[in-house]
Amino acid sequence: MADIKGQFDITGQIIAVTGGAGVLCSAMAKMLAAHGAKVAVLDLFEDKAQEVAGAIKADGGEAIAVKCNVLDKGSVEEACRAVIDAYGTVDTLINGAGGNKKEATTSPDLSFFDLPADAVQWVFNLNIIGTILPSQVFGKVMAEKKKGNILNMSSMSAFKPLTKVLAYSAAKAGVSSFTMWLAVHISQNYSKEIRVNALAPGFFLTEQNRFLLTDEKTGKPTQRGQQIIDHTPMGKYGQPEDLLGTTLWLLSPASSFVHGAVIPIDGGFSAYSGV
Repeated sequence: MADIKGQFDITGQIIAVTGGAGVLCSAMAKMLAAHGAKVAVLDLFEDKAQEVAGAIKADGGEAIAVKCNVLDKGSVEEACRAVIDAYGTVDTLINGAGGNKKEATTSPDLSFFDLPADAVQWVFNLNIIGTILPSQVFGKVMAEKKKGNILNMSSMSAFKPLTKVLAYSAAKAGVSSFTMWLAVHISQNYSKEIRVNALAPGFFLTEQNRFLLTDEKTGKPTQRGQQIIDHTPMGKYGQPEDLLGTTLWLLSPASSFVHGAVIPIDGGFSAYSGV
């Protein structure tokens, strides 16, 4: 019988995580280090990356903090060199950097017709270019050694575009499409031993959306938050820990035949028609 438990072993993997200081990706980084990986926490905010790396090391894991602007290829290349200088190579890239901004979100005070192009472009760039550039830079290292793993961060917005967040929904749909495209391209042109997949989280409370979904004073769901709960069959928001098992699976030999997949982690949101 196959050693199923052993197939989840990631001991010694060198894993770079962009957006590594964020709520979801910092939880991933800490989990991966706890399972024996050497983690490079890449983030635009180096002090926050240092905090995450410090917490990992305090718990006995291996980690470094690296400043990285995912919209600047030179910065990504410099970050990649820092990872290689520290650990000798890179085995896995998690493209966790992304997000939305208020100025690209429709509201009673900001109609679709008045969304500023620069705000829409910023959201597109952060999510699409911020995934493509690191995939180019770190993916090239993987292509040269014919082995590796890239995990992107899509969203429920890619399956069903959410109201108000035009740019974010379209950008995450682009991340899903890019995931599938890159999976095929890299297998056909470079190596069958490099896998590319994506997570598609449902609704998780993060610093970015907490007070869109919950009332700051009462802690109860806002109208939008209640709509989400009502359309999530499990009746709750996700916690960062809910991403960890799937992340470990996708980065380990246990998922060795999973390639070009976008995995929903959403409490059933994508399965519910609303009636």
